[in-house]
Amino acid sequence: MFFSSNVLRALAPIALVALAVPAVAAVDPAVSQVERSLAATSSMTATFVQTNGKGQQLNGKLVLKRPGKARFDYGSSANIAMVADGSNLYFLDYDVGQKNRWPIAKSPLAPLLSSNPDLGRIASALPVKDPGVVLIRLRDARRPEFGTMIMAFVKTPAAPGGLQLEGWTSIDAQNKKTTIKLDQQRYNVAIPDTAFQFAEPQKKRRG
Repeated sequence: MFFSSNVLRALAPIALVALAVPAVAAVDPAVSQVERSLAATSSMTATFVQTNGKGQQLNGKLVLKRPGKARFDYGSSANIAMVADGSNLYFLDYDVGQKNRWPIAKSPLAPLLSSNPDLGRIASALPVKDPGVVLIRLRDARRPEFGTMIMAFVKTPAAPGGLQLEGWTSIDAQNKKTTIKLDQQRYNVAIPDTAFQFAEPQKKRRG
């Protein structure tokens, strides 16, 4: 199953547009705008399409509630889920009965779920030809295992901070890429905490 490793890879680092654009480290107002947009996002729902480097795709739904909560459901695409419950991030594989856990603060989702987004140390803006697009490159030199994340935003007045998150592409330490493209984004809607509960995977008995 290709999706297990690629789910983790997709959430580790982020470009939906032109991965060939060179990473240029520069102080840019776009980084501050992204921080304001994330801080103004109390919740978000969206559908997503996840594509790995071989072109294989999975569909699902994202539910996010800041700070600290998120859920990636893959529905009929795969019997897996990724859930952040406010303290920890869990990867749940129901086919094999496996659960992995990481503290959110030490996970790749930390920039999205932090109560006080501070990207200055790890973020730089990438040059783009379209003035309506913002690309932010995230790379933490202290945590190289997270790889590189390039977040893609479109300037939209109705979105928090004037930016709508379009998705991301992750590039891991082995240069493998996984893209998540968001659609049907809705911001700052009511989401109950029960949305981040989950059933425990049951270990499969060997026959």
